[in-house]
Amino acid sequence: MADEGYSSTAWESTDNPDPNASQTPYYGLFQPNSPSLIHESATAPALSSLPVKPSSPPPRSSSDSLGRSSSSRWRDSVPVTIERKDTLSVIPSDAISLVETSFDENVLRVLCELDCGVPLLLDRIKQSMVSCREASVFFKKRAVLEDEYGKSLQKLARTTSEVYSMNDGKAGSFVGAWQSSMKIHDVMAENRIRFAQRLNEMSDELASLAKEVDKNRKQTKELASRYERALQESELNMEKSKNRLEVSSEELERVLLQKEGESLKDGGLQAKNQGGVAGKRALGKAVAKGGLLLKGKNPGNIQRQEDDIRTRVSNASDLYRKALTDTQAMRQEYFNFQLPRILRALKECADEIDLGTQYHLTRYAFLFESIVLSDGSTLVPVAPEDGIGLKSTIESIDNRADFKIYMQNYAYARGGTAPRGPRREGPAEEGFLPPLPTHGGGAYSVHTNAPVGSSQNSQIPDKGRPTFGVDLAEQMARDNVELPAILEKCCTAIEKHGLQSQGIYRISGMARKVASLKERLDKDMDSVNLDSEEWISDINNVTSVLKMWFRELPDPLLTSTLHQGFVEAAKIENDRLRHIRLHERVNDLPDPNYATLKYFLGHLHKIAEYEADNSMSIQNLAIVFGQTLFGQMIPGNGSFLGHGNGGMADAPFQNKAIETILDHYSDIFVDEAEVGA
Repeated sequence: MADEGYSSTAWESTDNPDPNASQTPYYGLFQPNSPSLIHESATAPALSSLPVKPSSPPPRSSSDSLGRSSSSRWRDSVPVTIERKDTLSVIPSDAISLVETSFDENVLRVLCELDCGVPLLLDRIKQSMVSCREASVFFKKRAVLEDEYGKSLQKLARTTSEVYSMNDGKAGSFVGAWQSSMKIHDVMAENRIRFAQRLNEMSDELASLAKEVDKNRKQTKELASRYERALQESELNMEKSKNRLEVSSEELERVLLQKEGESLKDGGLQAKNQGGVAGKRALGKAVAKGGLLLKGKNPGNIQRQEDDIRTRVSNASDLYRKALTDTQAMRQEYFNFQLPRILRALKECADEIDLGTQYHLTRYAFLFESIVLSDGSTLVPVAPEDGIGLKSTIESIDNRADFKIYMQNYAYARGGTAPRGPRREGPAEEGFLPPLPTHGGGAYSVHTNAPVGSSQNSQIPDKGRPTFGVDLAEQMARDNVELPAILEKCCTAIEKHGLQSQGIYRISGMARKVASLKERLDKDMDSVNLDSEEWISDINNVTSVLKMWFRELPDPLLTSTLHQGFVEAAKIENDRLRHIRLHERVNDLPDPNYATLKYFLGHLHKIAEYEADNSMSIQNLAIVFGQTLFGQMIPGNGSFLGHGNGGMADAPFQNKAIETILDHYSDIFVDEAEVGA
């Protein structure tokens, strides 16, 4: 710092510092051998392991820079170290793979150039702590909700299962499905409870992270304040030393003027001080303070006074030079060494809490997604070994079989007791009628297929040639036909009266009409006239009966043996290769199944040609008949269910197989000879 009115060469001649001192590198912390006041090993591994860039910005220039000779004095005056705990230690080691942990040295350089770098980072850390605590509170509240939901659902499932086992509820397939569904709910509840535990852990970790970062922030803030106060005190001492030197110098000038016999109002002195008002004012103060020196005109007294004042000027000059050197060294130490370290410490605190918060939010998103997917896979398992899922479990209930078993057990349990109602049998002379003849086609001793109120159908004679629920090959061999009679009969009627019917095959018929037509066809197919007004008035009754016939086949039309082969072929992405593989599977079908499939898909192909009228494209028909023609296998026992299990994993591929075969119907089924004919 240059003084006012005096050249700095005088100070340089008496104290010659190192001329290269002002070229000290800007960041002392970038020097490999520089001592560190911050325990870098205590910082987070992800941040302390970063390589130091060799490049650095130009040094901070200072007109007052005279060296760093007092760096030891600085360290002695402020012996403070920053001990920073590893606040990221609460975060698992896989955090590096989830969030970016690189330290941006360019940002640190920009912060060092700013006058507001320290308060900027302090305020930023405060914002980050607020965000971190908000995330912690959210996780805690969400954990309470999930824990309450999981425990309530678990209690409900277990209590319901225990209560049902003590009550007189239905047995058979129903009780198995019911207990399985409760077990599925119990598994979902366990998943929710574990999710709540993980949320509690993350909430505690975030709270601990915010607490540690707040502690480090306060320590670093206190250290920065102490450094700034020390620098300010040094600058104040330098100003005081400068003022004392100026006063002593003015007194010396006054004595020298008196010694030479010059007047205070001499023109030369006025010319010397006319450069500014400040100079006159300073000289006036010197005269006022040294006025007593002018009272004695004795040359000896003046000489003694001159020697005394020269001694004081020399001492003041030495003190000012030392204060100036110490202040400049301290300023150099602060801006080039301590300030970058403080800013780095604060930036690392900000990075720690930001990365920790982002990591836990990412972890929360992953856990939330996992719990939702886990619930989905529990309800609809992907792999067969994981079970059949809730929907398939409920659909496995066989009410007819359960009732049959219940009826048999009920009759057996009460077989030895006397009947309470009227007697069933007795002598004819007492008015008892002979028992009605029984039919062997049904599952019960009395035929029960007729719906309530269908007295007309009960009068139709049964020829004993049922077609519903009978194996395809058996009924074709029994009837000595190349195609099932019911298939030809229904398809002919549908093509005659339903090609332009909106939503044909997609819209179901009336349940009572469908049951009546099914019974008639099953008892005496030849006597049923599908061209009558009774059936053509709603052709959907005929289509529903035909779909029911396919569903009730003991072995699906595309056979359980080839089921997996069709599904695997349908999974092929390449259209041409998928067509070839499905063609091969079709050729593997037994002759009755192949003939039936060829005829029926030809019928569907004709339906699709009227898409503009009936809105039934090949894709829509494939969706309707995908599971109908394939059936649904129950994992574990190899048996098949009927239509209605659309949630099974193979359903999309079944539909894709039917769609592909329909698209290439001519290539798969129609021979060139048939085309030429």
